[in-house]
Amino acid sequence: MSTNSSSASLSYEPIEAEVQDTAEVFKLPKKLTSVSIIFPAYNEQENIENSINNALTAFEKYFDKITVIPVNDGGADNTGKIIDEMAAKDERVKPVHHEVNQGYGTALRSGFKAAKHDYIFFSDSDGQFDLEEISKLLLYIDSYDMVLGYREKRADPFHRKANAWAWGSLVRMLFKINVKDIDCAFKLFRRSVFNEIKLESGGAMVNTELLALARKRGFTMKNVPVSHFSRELGEQTGANPLVIVKAFTELFKLYAKIS
Repeated sequence: MSTNSSSASLSYEPIEAEVQDTAEVFKLPKKLTSVSIIFPAYNEQENIENSINNALTAFEKYFDKITVIPVNDGGADNTGKIIDEMAAKDERVKPVHHEVNQGYGTALRSGFKAAKHDYIFFSDSDGQFDLEEISKLLLYIDSYDMVLGYREKRADPFHRKANAWAWGSLVRMLFKINVKDIDCAFKLFRRSVFNEIKLESGGAMVNTELLALARKRGFTMKNVPVSHFSRELGEQTGANPLVIVKAFTELFKLYAKIS
């Protein structure tokens, strides 16, 4: 499916920066219409406020209208309270709450369902990405349906990087997806992608399902390198053996469904 949108064609003009920055420095001739920013959050009370504020600061440079959708996935900490307090002060923050933990995939799906704007972006709530680097993805969104960040230097322990390499290799082989970093949580989409794709995964398989279905429907994709940083606060999740088993079960169900 080739990119076809009513949005005006974009052109980017480089501008000189006095200091070296990790993000591509450019300006839009005109701001884009609107963006929904999704943050799945499970026990992220140490990080969620900064993630939301950083997103608002970064994205308001490029979009006329912004909505941030933090999805509190049934955690036991104060994440839900924090995002509700932020929403009371800023109408651009629209929280979604799960009463019980339903998994990363379900949290993302809830965010996609709540997203109403012309562009959709998602990232993790843990502060491991520089949200100012949305500029790197915006350089290509005029030409592609999906612009997919990949962690140029992944700041995770060796076992997580090894698991990601093995999983990514298997996914690319099964679904013929030309994506460098399957599960990188720094992705920008046109609204049209989610008008056609219905996701079912409730767990860690959600990125694979999204990319496999998008490829099958002919949506165009662009890989872009982004920075990645070590988690400073909170605890990582996702390496639970039950999560991994569920992901493989969903993987082969998806392969049987669309192959």
